Amino acid sequence: MPKRLAIPLFLLLATSAQAVGEFYCCQDPASGRRVCGDTLPDQCRGKAYKVLDSGGNVIKEIGPPLTPEQRAEQAAEAKRKKQQEEVERELRRRDQALLDTYATIQDIDLTQRKAEADVNFAIEASKAKIEAARQKRKHFENEAEFYKKKKLPPEIEKELRSIDYEIKVEQDLLDVKKRDFDTIKRKYDADRKRYIELTSRSRPPAMPPGGTAPVR
Repeated sequence: MPKRLAIPLFLLLATSAQAVGEFYCCQDPASGRRVCGDTLPDQCRGKAYKVLDSGGNVIKEIGPPLTPEQRAEQAAEAKRKKQQEEVERELRRRDQALLDTYATIQDIDLTQRKAEADVNFAIEASKAKIEAARQKRKHFENEAEFYKKKKLPPEIEKELRSIDYEIKVEQDLLDVKKRDFDTIKRKYDADRKRYIELTSRSRPPAMPPGGTAPVR
């Protein structure tokens, strides 16, 4: 572009932008009159105002600044909304994982039975260890009978303490496994219920005998 045309073109664009510019108007509380300007007037700062186009049409309205209480309430609402969105997103993720994991309701039944069988195996193993430890303790208890009126030999006393500790550990493990069994039942009951809800939504309506699907 020739240099002699650059300046006039710039002036033309600037004039056009001013012609279609925005105006800012508010009610001046001191005078009670409307105050307007092509930039926000000082009287409008910190107050509600309107933005108008060159034809006097309202483009948007800006409310007054929020009070500290309103800002706190707005922040709390935004936080609550964000938390709700996170909960809903996590629910959608879990629902999709459930549908991806099981092809039918029978798959849930099968997986539950396997999980319960594994826990039952661990429970029976702990019970067997506890019983074996008690039998072993009974042997040392019988030996201790000979020392009722004497000091118990250190090796017998040590064995009794060791067996008692072993029984306690296995008993604690047994209690955990029993709780695991209850947890498994609750989990798969919940999964089964949710799976039925999800698959029922996408299931097509039942066809009436000799007819077509009902129109909704």
